[in-house]
Amino acid sequence: MNAEKMKYRNIHSFKLSAVGYGAMGLSHGYGACPTHEESIRLLKKAYELGCNFFDTAEVYGAGENEKLLGEAFEGMRDKVIIATKLHLIGESKNWEEYIEEHLNKSLQNLKTDYVDIYYMHRIPDEKVLSLEEIAKIFGNLIKKGKIKGWGISQATSEQIEKCNSITPLTCVQNEYSMMERMYEKEIKTCEKLGIFFVAFSPMASGFLSGKYNKDTKYEGDDVRRVITRFTKDNVQANQPLLDMLKKFSEEKKVTMAQISLAWMLKKSPVVIPIPGMRSDSRIEENLSSVNVELTDEEFQNIEKELSKITIHGNRTDKDIIEGLGSLKQLEGNLKK
Repeated sequence: MNAEKMKYRNIHSFKLSAVGYGAMGLSHGYGACPTHEESIRLLKKAYELGCNFFDTAEVYGAGENEKLLGEAFEGMRDKVIIATKLHLIGESKNWEEYIEEHLNKSLQNLKTDYVDIYYMHRIPDEKVLSLEEIAKIFGNLIKKGKIKGWGISQATSEQIEKCNSITPLTCVQNEYSMMERMYEKEIKTCEKLGIFFVAFSPMASGFLSGKYNKDTKYEGDDVRRVITRFTKDNVQANQPLLDMLKKFSEEKKVTMAQISLAWMLKKSPVVIPIPGMRSDSRIEENLSSVNVELTDEEFQNIEKELSKITIHGNRTDKDIIEGLGSLKQLEGNLKK
């Protein structure tokens, strides 16, 4: 894989690499993390191989993840597209002031004066802050030049259309993979409206790579300790999905991970997966998936097989929060 072989997807003024980089795992969420220096090296390697789209959030490592990106791409800000996310905690009398304050902190961490894409990390209760207010506030941030585009996460088609009618959306970031297909209607909505559909956890927290089994142990803050897909019983029950992936990957002479990502890229021209990558081999493998082209027949065969498979277990924010730490701990991290 080299930079010349990367493929890109265009919407409006944005040109994003067809596979982006989900940076969360460099700071937390999947057990032991790479060192600071190694994380910087991995981010730069991904860029050198053509990846220009990097995803972070203020809550990843309590700001440390943003700082990694800021350091990695200092002096080359115009070469990369950086997306970060706002996480609302508690209540505020002045939400616009609250949001801009958090954005300013992210800008400081990222060593930049603008963010390409600024997400609402999760859509809050309408009684706390309405979608209309959110869209207007983010629209004002665009007018100020502090962000170039904006997005929402884990959103329904109705929420996407409502926000987009007030301040046009750049991205919608929802969980999507062969194990989680509940947002396929939203992909169609994004196609209709000209919005990127950014798929987080496209490898289902690594499950689709085929590198884990029912006896794998997860330690520390690894979210797989509390994601129900990774219980022994569910890993065994989901084996048909891995068997199917293995069959297609062997026929295509590529890896299971590459088939998973190639299927997603074939699904729609607006879909961009952002797998986490913490080694050279994973970066090269995942980014190379842009050149694994499925024929229409191959794609339909995969779709047909997926329709026969029942997925056991899921990944929920509630399980992760309750299993790995309370919102109070998260709030404490943000205040540091």
